[in-house]
Amino acid sequence: MSSAIQVAKTATYLPDLVEVQRASFKWFLEKGLIEELESFSPITDYTGKLELHFIGSEYRLKRPRHDVEEAKRRDATFASQMYVTCRLVNKETGEIKEQEVFIGELPLMTERGTFIINGAERVIVNQIVRSPGVYFKDEQDKNGRKTFNASLIPNRGAWLKFETDKNDLLHVRVDKTRKINAHVLMRAIGLSDNDVLDKLRHPEYYQKSIEAANDEGIASEDQALLELYKKLRPGEPPSVSGGQTLLHSRFFDPKRYDLGRVG
Repeated sequence: MSSAIQVAKTATYLPDLVEVQRASFKWFLEKGLIEELESFSPITDYTGKLELHFIGSEYRLKRPRHDVEEAKRRDATFASQMYVTCRLVNKETGEIKEQEVFIGELPLMTERGTFIINGAERVIVNQIVRSPGVYFKDEQDKNGRKTFNASLIPNRGAWLKFETDKNDLLHVRVDKTRKINAHVLMRAIGLSDNDVLDKLRHPEYYQKSIEAANDEGIASEDQALLELYKKLRPGEPPSVSGGQTLLHSRFFDPKRYDLGRVG
């Protein structure tokens, strides 16, 4: 008896493996670049009289000087000249001037998802990073006691990590600095005890942190600002105005701190 084995031939089609890169660069040209230009606009001179605004939505790219193959032959960069409409505002006189300004050359992506830099074909390797948002975690200390922490990761700026200790006190670390009583930060921001307690589902767990701050003699916003400055800038003479400036630059300046879409 003989048997015949039939082998079926199947064809498998691979997906477009560089579509992710092309889609990402398309998003950058359509939205990301505009957001970046507008993130540091306006720029104010040291006198505060002049403001320079970048109109990100009106940027323009010129046709590249060389195509992909010519850029390789000439050891050149496949790029486009970038122009942005800028608006100069004189706040004293109210005078406004607008002009299209050359910003620089922007490397362009090829159909292969690569860039030609000085004649050499390069690729961008994606880096896996933690996305902006709030991350909760529970751990056990060396005595087997469960503790909790929450990391607040912004799109841009200082990381905040809230954590409990063995005494059920809530502390916060700013960019891995020394621990600070979390309520000291709340008071420095200008929140009252009731402002915080009214937002909590179980305010009784937070009461200890309020009492600890009071026991340390930090019962007012000014005292909290001084304590915050000591912890974040050790070795420097603390002041209320210095604490206010530090707090604003760390958390309330949109050019330095951005919670992102999640925030």
